Amino acid sequence: MHIFRGLPADAATHPCALAIGNFDGVHRGHMALLEKTRQAAKRHGITSAVLTFTPHPRQFFALKAGRPADAPTTITPLRSKIRALSRSGVDRVILLRFNEKLAALSPEAFIDTILVKGLNVTWLIVGEAFHFGRNREGSAKDLVAAGKQYGFVTEIMPSVMEKGNRISSSAVRQALKHNDFAQVETLLGMPYYISGHVIHGDKRGHGMGFPTANLPMRHFNPILSGVYITRVHGLTEAPLPAVSVIGTRPTVDATPRIVLETHLLDYAKNCYGALIHVEFLKKLRDNRKFPGLDALTAAIGHDVETARAFFADPGNISRLSLKQQI
Repeated sequence: MHIFRGLPADAATHPCALAIGNFDGVHRGHMALLEKTRQAAKRHGITSAVLTFTPHPRQFFALKAGRPADAPTTITPLRSKIRALSRSGVDRVILLRFNEKLAALSPEAFIDTILVKGLNVTWLIVGEAFHFGRNREGSAKDLVAAGKQYGFVTEIMPSVMEKGNRISSSAVRQALKHNDFAQVETLLGMPYYISGHVIHGDKRGHGMGFPTANLPMRHFNPILSGVYITRVHGLTEAPLPAVSVIGTRPTVDATPRIVLETHLLDYAKNCYGALIHVEFLKKLRDNRKFPGLDALTAAIGHDVETARAFFADPGNISRLSLKQQI
């Protein structure tokens, strides 16, 4: 899979079957849409491609209006989204920077500039609720009409349902909000995880006896907040048991900075720079401000012991062994 940050320069010689969307979470509905894209590309002998946006348009508009609190929570950071998209087998992912210029394009200009001239679309698929262009003025039906003018075919895909309920990013967000990781896995088709390269932190955890592997959280507004039992994939052949904190650290940091810090229960090697995938299994508690470092250290110690008991339970081990590996 090739990743393009902006429109590819070789679009004229690479007509494509294209799927458009924000793809937050890349759930089973998205995967069904991407499979249709891949199959269409195969039928027509063209390139399969995905067009998505960074940042999320609603996040862009919230920040532009000076209301960062209104920015939507996101299911996965960009790295995890790209990794999930790669599972679909598409040839290309095009990341378009969502900015003032893109937001101001009329639906007609978006079709002409981005789809026709920029991507050389032959076949296009969108969800039935898809809107695009300035003020979301364009609809899926407008793409069908435009295709007749420009010579591309548009397919509108109905929602994918699960027991009478629509599989959607909103449904995934609700399940995450309620820490229902079994439901999240059902909607995504795989366990929920956050990926990133391990970076240096402030070493505070090491000084407290609980060293952590830290992942960068810039440009990511996570839904989860608190302390969780997790597993870490990517350091050894088998996933490693861990405890993770995601969100703010009110006891040691007065700023609203978001962190993802993971203490590996049985791994003491240097892992700086390694690409890891933190899989969330169960919430232990909310983040809160403790009266001091001694109280915080005691709470972390209790979290670690609870996690060890979780991983020692044969029932939990059996359930985890049946899960799809990340």
